[in-house]
Amino acid sequence: MADISQLEWSEKLKNDEKAVLLDVRTDYEIAEGFIPNALHIDIYQGQEFMNKIQELDKDMNYYVYCKSGGRSAQACAIMNQLGFKNAYNLLGGFSEWQGEVTKI
Repeated sequence: MADISQLEWSEKLKNDEKAVLLDVRTDYEIAEGFIPNALHIDIYQGQEFMNKIQELDKDMNYYVYCKSGGRSAQACAIMNQLGFKNAYNLLGGFSEWQGEVTKI
């Protein structure tokens, strides 16, 4: 897992052909907006979260975020334990995101 800044996260994401955006917030938080093209898997869903994470391609690069960076750090740690090679945590999370946002 790597904790990376908003700027570094955006740059890596932009230039990564194997990038997958992963939003681990709740449905309620998603309703406030999300980063376009993000896959949503709520970390609070326990075993369902684990099942969905295990279905993902471990060879891809995952750019993970939550509201402030805590839950996404947990998600990255879990992913690393499950054999994912590249999981990047967005420091500051969605709260500090300066890029494009999609509203439902």
